[in-house]
Amino acid sequence: MAKSQEEVVLTVTNPACLVDGSDAEFRHLVNGLLPFAARLLSVRDGFGTLIGLTGIQYSLLIAIAQLSHDEVVTVNQLADHLHLSGAFITIETGKLKKLGLIDKRSHPEDKRKMRLTVTTAGSRLLKELATKQQHINDVLFEGVTKTEFKVLCSVVDRLVANGDRATLDLSHLIARQEKR
Repeated sequence: MAKSQEEVVLTVTNPACLVDGSDAEFRHLVNGLLPFAARLLSVRDGFGTLIGLTGIQYSLLIAIAQLSHDEVVTVNQLADHLHLSGAFITIETGKLKKLGLIDKRSHPEDKRKMRLTVTTAGSRLLKELATKQQHINDVLFEGVTKTEFKVLCSVVDRLVANGDRATLDLSHLIARQEKR
């Protein structure tokens, strides 16, 4: 006796994400990215632990250090860079300031903005972490070719922006459903 075939319902309709009319590769990608994202958060939290910080505090500290090479870093710039709220950044950078790892001073051109810089103590922590960080990051991206890495880098910003929009759209769908 033959099994009845159910209609296949696609979870994506973007032609770029379909292979031979199937969303199986898309599902494979999403199902791979979810645990990878969890591993990235775990690694971030681990880096924070190694230097006595939370994962988010580590992310803020290293982002301030990186961004300050090219520009003056403000709370809003840091929030935009990390896709977090300005209020959250203000609270967490306040904690880093109390720990003596960053300085917060009025921006020289706009006194309403706070300029963020990494202190000598903060730089020392990041420098001490660097060799451990290098090893873990090398393991994390082992086997990735230079070409694959460039592709990942070229796509990630679009995916994050798309993720922001998708999350907003989903929240609207949920709100509409809850009103019923």
